[in-house]
Amino acid sequence: MAEIPTAGQMLWKLEDNERALHLRHSAAEPWRPYEEFPQYFLPDPPGFSKGITTFLALLKKDWTAVKS
Repeated sequence: MAEIPTAGQMLWKLEDNERALHLRHSAAEPWRPYEEFPQYFLPDPPGFSKGITTFLALLKKDWTAVKS
């Protein structure tokens, strides 16, 4: 994982009845699926929400989780 900025935001959205992580660096940017951020992307264990491993790693870097 590349060096992670500490000002990002995270949001869980439903995609095909599954929760998937979306990210953005600032409130002025649109939400994008976490897979579009290869610098942060971490593989998930089977059976977990799409992006859970990335979510936990970014949470430790002080990213903010936003309610949907």
